Amino acid sequence: MTPPRRRASSPAAPARTEVRFAGYGGQGIALMGLLAGKAAALHDGKHAVFTQSYGPEARGGASSANVVVSPEEIDYPLLTKADVLVAMFQEACDRYLPELKSGGVLLYDADLVKPRPGKYDAKAVPATRIAEGLGRKIVANMVMLGAFSAATGLVSARALEEAVKTTVKPKTVELNLKALAQGAAAAASTAGARV
Repeated sequence: MTPPRRRASSPAAPARTEVRFAGYGGQGIALMGLLAGKAAALHDGKHAVFTQSYGPEARGGASSANVVVSPEEIDYPLLTKADVLVAMFQEACDRYLPELKSGGVLLYDADLVKPRPGKYDAKAVPATRIAEGLGRKIVANMVMLGAFSAATGLVSARALEEAVKTTVKPKTVELNLKALAQGAAAAASTAGARV
């Protein structure tokens, strides 16, 4: 299927941005995509489409969640070439890195991913280590989501916080908000590098 032609964006509005969150089944990759899309569409006033992969990778193999964000209506909901790749597992990074645009942004878990050289800007975030410091390794996805917000500015921290409050179980809201904040701080304190 060939994507339809995109309408030109107005000069003042940023173009369509394609994001792929990638990891292994069980890391909360789908939740990352859902929250990013919800934050953009419901709380930042943008247009967003969220899609995810299902299949044999549901637990343990490479999985992904994709979000397209635009100031205009989205006429093609699938990714053509990601502008941003958030990688939380080596196999997922290896699988999806070739689909990152030249000059795109790679955010990766510093403890689980070692990206190969390419024409992209990379930022390592110790998401798993930060989550372990919070007492729950399972919130590494929220750490990366906070880092994503801080590093790209595609969705605001406020919008992500609102999306978390209305999506996750009430007893986990506080921990998830702490993880978002620590991820944002980690991204702000880590210099990106052209890889």
